[in-house]
Amino acid sequence: MSTTQRPAEPGSTVSGYQVDPRRWRALGVTLAAGFMGLLDVSIVAVALPSIEKSLGVSASGVQWVVSGYTLAFGLALVPAGRLGDALGRRKMFIISLGGFVLTSALCGAAPSLLLLIIARLVQGFTAGMLGPQNSGVIQDLFRGVERGRAFGLYGASVGLSTAVGPIVGGVILAVFGEPEGWRWIFYVNVPIGLVALALAPRLLPGRNEEQAADTTPVRRRLDPVGTVLLGAAVLAMMLPLLEYDRFRDLWWLIVVGAVLLVGFARWESRVARIGHRPPLLDPRLLTSTPGYASGSALGLTYFVGFSGIFIVLALFFQLGLGYSPLHSGLAVTSFAVGSAVSAWAGGALVARWGRWLTVYGLCLVVGGLMVAAFVLRTHTGSSAALVSAAPLLVAGIGSGMVITPNITLTLGEVPVRMAGAAGGALQTGQRVGSSIGTALLAGVYYTVLGVAGQRPGTAIFTALLFAVGFVLVALAIAVLELVRGGDRRVRPEPIHEALGE
Repeated sequence: MSTTQRPAEPGSTVSGYQVDPRRWRALGVTLAAGFMGLLDVSIVAVALPSIEKSLGVSASGVQWVVSGYTLAFGLALVPAGRLGDALGRRKMFIISLGGFVLTSALCGAAPSLLLLIIARLVQGFTAGMLGPQNSGVIQDLFRGVERGRAFGLYGASVGLSTAVGPIVGGVILAVFGEPEGWRWIFYVNVPIGLVALALAPRLLPGRNEEQAADTTPVRRRLDPVGTVLLGAAVLAMMLPLLEYDRFRDLWWLIVVGAVLLVGFARWESRVARIGHRPPLLDPRLLTSTPGYASGSALGLTYFVGFSGIFIVLALFFQLGLGYSPLHSGLAVTSFAVGSAVSAWAGGALVARWGRWLTVYGLCLVVGGLMVAAFVLRTHTGSSAALVSAAPLLVAGIGSGMVITPNITLTLGEVPVRMAGAAGGALQTGQRVGSSIGTALLAGVYYTVLGVAGQRPGTAIFTALLFAVGFVLVALAIAVLELVRGGDRRVRPEPIHEALGE
């Protein structure tokens, strides 16, 4: 067991940094904005039929309302994190949130599918710019045990935003009705975003002393070649996954993406070795930062299974059993509730239990999803949501014990000067994992549904077992880290010596 540390008092200093008395309010502002950005990944999915009817378009065309957002989101994460490291969190947060609020209003007012897709692409990019500022603010403002608690709240917002998207979307559609109710899914971001914009200048930290003292021109603090290489790699790897109906025609882009990723890694190693400018993503994050490489791999793998289950459950309940969008969203409420509660608790418990907490959580996810798979295989009537609530609750509790502690353990020892880029890279892996999971599990569901003679119970059973397979891979990564490196705990202070700070 690690020793506990009392939270720092406002105004005191810890290891040479001034404790900001506004830190928890600042975190609340950034989490609210980040939650909106992540929520918009999943909330729109339930509104696609409404958008089709309202704009008179096909299902294949409207799919880019979701996939375009996801793609742009993933492209922005690492560059935006690096900009936050170089220019300060407050400036990047205000610019990003202002763009997100504006594009949310444009999405709601879009008169055609083309304009809606364009607005969604820009909205996704601004949401991706917001994401890394959350982890960066936590690294800037918190230390020791408090940092674990802050990451606990951050992890809860990540898990909860994915889980409650279908529920919130269903409620909004039920309140505002067809065929224009989908517009309020975007409009609801505007007042919340405006409040956060008003609070951000007063609460968020500006440039720290190191940033203020750095007189290097901005262009010399950025890595344009690395940015282009990484962006092209992410684009090439995600596009075939998002366009999974055309995967047979686009699969070769994944190979291109892998080659570009190798080129990016070689370029970043060269930039770090020469030292004429900071690399976009310092290779020493993977080689010298304890837990970063394994935590990133665990997060990517887990999100393949985690994100995909909500798609196949929505397909099962709505198309297979005829549930309404609201009823379908409520059917996964137990998962959302369990995930939110355990994610908040996990932020505090990770300091004591370390990597073992994620191992226990992954075991609960495996058990809960397996029971849910067997239950839904035979219960395909109106009682399906009720009988699956308990195993989904168990899986949700386990999920909260995975996402939050893994974020804390992965980013806990990252130097503050790299916090934004490191958080962006971690989120990029999670977005890629989400894209893989969405495409793969939906493909498995439809394939089995056709082979099994339109039996939704068999289709959901097989899809959930595929999800369990990826969770088991994540479990193997967590166990391997314990075997190879011992049980890492959250330390009272972050380690900087590994990267020469």
